[in-house]
Amino acid sequence: MGGEAGERRLGRAMSFGIPDVALGLVMGFVEDPWDRDAISLVCRHWCRVDALSRKHVTVAMAYSTTPDRLFRRFPCLESLKLKAKPRAAMFNLIPEDWGGSASPWIRQLSASFHFLKALHLRRMIVSDNDLDVLVRAKAHMLSSLKLDRCSGFSTSSLALVARTCKKLETLFLEDSLIAEKENDEWLRELATNNNVLETLNFFLTDLRASPAYLTLLVRNCRRLKVLKISECFMLDLVDLFRTAEILQDFAGGSFDDQGQVAESRNYENYYFPPLLHRLSLLYMGTKEMQVLFPYGAALKKLDLQFTFLSTEDHCQLVQRCPNLEILEVRDVIGDRGLEVVAQTCKKLQRLRVERGDDDQGGLEDEHGMVTQVGLTAVAQGCPHLEYWAVHVTDITNAALEAIGTYSRNLNDFRLVLLDREANITESPLDNGVRALLRGCTKLRRFAFYVRPGALSDVGLGYIGEFSKTIRYMLLGNVGESDQGLLQLSTGCPSLQKLELRGCFFSERALAVAALQLKSLRYLWVQGYKASPNGTDLMAMVRPFWNIEIIAPNQDEVCPDGQAQILAYYSLAGMRSDYPHSVIPLYPSV
Repeated sequence: MGGEAGERRLGRAMSFGIPDVALGLVMGFVEDPWDRDAISLVCRHWCRVDALSRKHVTVAMAYSTTPDRLFRRFPCLESLKLKAKPRAAMFNLIPEDWGGSASPWIRQLSASFHFLKALHLRRMIVSDNDLDVLVRAKAHMLSSLKLDRCSGFSTSSLALVARTCKKLETLFLEDSLIAEKENDEWLRELATNNNVLETLNFFLTDLRASPAYLTLLVRNCRRLKVLKISECFMLDLVDLFRTAEILQDFAGGSFDDQGQVAESRNYENYYFPPLLHRLSLLYMGTKEMQVLFPYGAALKKLDLQFTFLSTEDHCQLVQRCPNLEILEVRDVIGDRGLEVVAQTCKKLQRLRVERGDDDQGGLEDEHGMVTQVGLTAVAQGCPHLEYWAVHVTDITNAALEAIGTYSRNLNDFRLVLLDREANITESPLDNGVRALLRGCTKLRRFAFYVRPGALSDVGLGYIGEFSKTIRYMLLGNVGESDQGLLQLSTGCPSLQKLELRGCFFSERALAVAALQLKSLRYLWVQGYKASPNGTDLMAMVRPFWNIEIIAPNQDEVCPDGQAQILAYYSLAGMRSDYPHSVIPLYPSV
C-alpha cells in the first residue's frame, strides 16, 4: 500500500494539482504521437489519463500488436488507422499472398471498441464479410470509413455501407481493387440514403460511375466538399458542377471519350463551382487545358500527373496559378517548367515530380529532363516548401546544398535519380547530402534513391551524423561496403522505420545496424548479400522482434537482387498466417 500511496502522491505532484478531467483535456491538444508517448511515460497516473483521453491511434504494422491489447491500452478510441502490407507492396515487390487480412481486427473492433467512429485501413485485405460485420456493429455511429489501397471487397458491400451508415461523412476508396466494378448501384444507395456526406473518394479505381447518380448525390448531399471519382467524361459532368455549389476539391473525370470525335468536343465556357480550389483532371491535353485559365488564380492544389501536357503547356498553365500550395506533375515539366514554378508559386508547400515514362494507363509524353537546374530554382524561389518528392535525371552537390540553404521548412524530402543518362555530372554526392541534412533541421522523412557510386560510405556516415530528427528513411543503391551502414547506424537517434533497396550489405552488417539503431521499429531490405539459411541475421534477435525472409521460392537460395528481409517489433509474437512465400526466421515455427 505504501508503494501505491507513494505513486498517487507522485502522480498528484507531477500533475501540479490539475484534476484528471482537465489534464485529459490538456493532453487532447497534444497531437504528435511521440509527444503523447512521452507524456504517458512520466508516471502511471499520467499513463492512465493518456489511455482514457487518447482519441486516435495509428498502428503502423497490423502484426505489431493485437486488437485486444490495443483495447486494453486505449479503451476510449474514437478513431483508428491501421496499416498491414509493407509499403513496398505499392510497387508490386511483395507477394500477393503475404498477408494483411483485416478480419481479426474488424471482429474485435466491432465487438469491443464502443466509441469507434472513424476507421482507416491501408494496404489490407478486406472481405465482404468483414464489412458486413463492421456495419452491423457500427452503422449507427460510423462517420468515416477509409479503405485505402485495399482489396478483397465488392460493390455489394459498398451498397450495404451506403444503405445503412446514414451518419457517414467520409467514404474513401482511393486506389483500391474492388470487385463487381461495373455495378454502380452503391452510388445510387449513397445518394438516396445519405445527406451528411462531406467527402467521397474513389479516385484511381475502376468503379463505374453514372453521371446521373453523381449529380443526384451532389444534389442530396449539400455538405459535399470533396469529390474524387473514376473516369467519367467531363462533358457529362456539367450538371454536377452547376449543382455542387460548395465543392472545394475535385479529382477524376476525363477529357478522353472513345465514343466522341475530338473535334466535336466543346469546352468553351466550361463551368466549375465557385469555391473549387483543388483539382486533378485525367487525360487533359493542350486544347482542353484552356478551361482552367479563368480559374487558375483560385487554385491552391493542381494535379497534372495524368495529363497529356507538354513542357510548354505546363509553363503556360502554372503561370496562371500564382496561389498554388500543392503541385503534382510528371517530369515532363522539365527544368524550364520548374523555373516557372519558382517564379510564380511563392506559396508552394508541397511539390511532387513523378517519373514520366512509367506505365500510367497508356499515357505517353516527351521525356522531361529535371536536373540540378530546376531543383536549384525551386529551392531559391519557393521558401515555404514542406514536402518535396522529385525524380531527376541529373543532380549535383551544389543543388543539394541549395536545398539545405533555402528549403529550411522541409519535413519530407524524397529524391530518385533515374538511369536515363549514362553518367551524371558529379559523383559522389556526399557533401551535398551533408549540407542538405544540416540545413533542413525539420526533416522527419528522407528518401535518397540513386545509382551505385552516387553516395559513398562517407555519405552514409553523414546521414547518420546529421539525421537527428528523421523517423523514416529509404535508401537505394547507396554505400560501398558494410562500413557505411555501420557508420550510419551509430547516429539516427529518432529513426523508427528504415527501408533499403539494392545496397547489398551483408546479413551481419544489417543485424548489427538494427541493434545499434535504438529507436528502430521496422526494417525492410531488398537486395543484400544473402546466406543460404539467413544464419547471420540471427544476430539481430531480441525480445519482441519478428524476422521474416520473403522469397520467390522457399526451395531455392534467393538471388541477391530478389532477397527480402522484413523485421519489426511485435507484442503479438509470431503471426499465424504465413504463406509459402514467407519464411519466419524468428520466432521460428
